[in-house]
Amino acid sequence: MVKLSVVVLTKNEESCIAQCLESVKWADEIIVVDDESSDKTVEIVKRYNCKVFLRKMDVEGRHRNWAYAQARNQWVLSLDADETVTPELKLEIEQAIGSGGFAAYDIPLRNFISNYWVKYGGWYPASKVRLFQKDKFKYEEAEVHPRAFIDGSCGHLKSDIVHRGYPDLEHFLNSVNRQSTLEAVKWVKTGRKMTLLWASWRAIDRFFRRYIYKGSYKDGMYGFVIAYFDMLYQILSYVKFREMKNKSKIR
Repeated sequence: MVKLSVVVLTKNEESCIAQCLESVKWADEIIVVDDESSDKTVEIVKRYNCKVFLRKMDVEGRHRNWAYAQARNQWVLSLDADETVTPELKLEIEQAIGSGGFAAYDIPLRNFISNYWVKYGGWYPASKVRLFQKDKFKYEEAEVHPRAFIDGSCGHLKSDIVHRGYPDLEHFLNSVNRQSTLEAVKWVKTGRKMTLLWASWRAIDRFFRRYIYKGSYKDGMYGFVIAYFDMLYQILSYVKFREMKNKSKIR
């Protein structure tokens, strides 16, 4: 067994959690922190040699930091339930832990929409810090897109985490809707100043930056949809922000 704690956050993940856990069953410890799933997620998880904690998600950064603190090992691999570790990545992780040269490592994500591997528009390799020493890493306690803080240097692994987060475009759109709500909440809480003109400019800029500059057009239909939803994310965030501000004035 590799002296590694794998931490997985779950919320109604019965369709994918088994694949995730199968891909890391070589790890010394697997921890699942479940956010009050109403499906068979916990039932499936209990078939594996996992530690299971039930904790309602409050703030993403805080929730993740709490989850990592439960690990008994110094090295932690953070996964989402719809992600799997390739055999090549397993070998790299073993070597990285053995070398001890860095406080953390970022890992490429191979992102899929349906069965299509999205390779352009900044979606690949889209590396994120997922392997780290738990006392040298923490997330900002923010509700959306929390920043990662590392006490030390960060290395880079070459093999992929496979992320099948969007079984179809409906799931992708639902994610945009959910994330734009969290973004609007963040703007309100931090006192962000946002005008319609500035939001419109950012929306247009996001589309062309994604589609042309980052090359989403090379991914055909999916590339266009990704760039369009990127623009839509900004518009929805602004509209929801204005709606929240107006409701607070009425109160």
